[in-house]
Amino acid sequence: MKLFRKGAQVYGAGQMGVHAEYTCMPEEKVTMKPTNMTYEEAAAVPFAAPVSLQFLRNKGGIQSGHKVLINGASGGLGTFAVQLAKYFGAEVTGVCSTTNLELVQSIGADRVIDYTKEDFIKEGQTYDIIFNAVGKNSFPKCKSSLNQKGIYLSTVATIPLLVLMLWTSMIGSKKAIFMMAPYRIEDLIFLKELIEAGKIKSVIDRSYPLEQIVEAHRYVEKNHKKGNVVITV
Repeated sequence: MKLFRKGAQVYGAGQMGVHAEYTCMPEEKVTMKPTNMTYEEAAAVPFAAPVSLQFLRNKGGIQSGHKVLINGASGGLGTFAVQLAKYFGAEVTGVCSTTNLELVQSIGADRVIDYTKEDFIKEGQTYDIIFNAVGKNSFPKCKSSLNQKGIYLSTVATIPLLVLMLWTSMIGSKKAIFMMAPYRIEDLIFLKELIEAGKIKSVIDRSYPLEQIVEAHRYVEKNHKKGNVVITV
């Protein structure tokens, strides 16, 4: 059974580690592209947005009224995480550098901390969820910034973190969690609905043509991008 007609505008997550003008994908791995997005904007969604969604909703159990801190709020994961946390009714604090303060505020953060001037760990505030989207600030460092039943979510797995995950699953009320988010088409459909309702959007830093893929990787590896970098064909 065919799910799409020839020429249908779809989006989805393809094979990792390659760049090409064409690719073959099973129909059940894609869904209709949000109608109010360009191809470039839609291309930024299928990896970062579902990961942020699954961390916050599935593992963090985010609820309305939760206090959530997004560390790395101006990056690809962070920009979606800020918007999703606001959608779920959380009070959101974003952590980023000076040059990205305005961006993080513009996508809905209630408060923004400039990590070049302040250390959120030392300020004394506590949170229900700390989403570490950049691999900085370990669980032991962040533990004092979590509420009694707070959850620390990390997109970067290290041996100490994996040990802490096992340890906190058995004792204590504060939890450290890392997961490899499975790809689910249901999440892309849910995100499509949020995008078309104007609840979330892609933040695009730069677009590169396929011929400049090396330059695109060099820029991303500088770790200063705002939101996402996309390739056009």
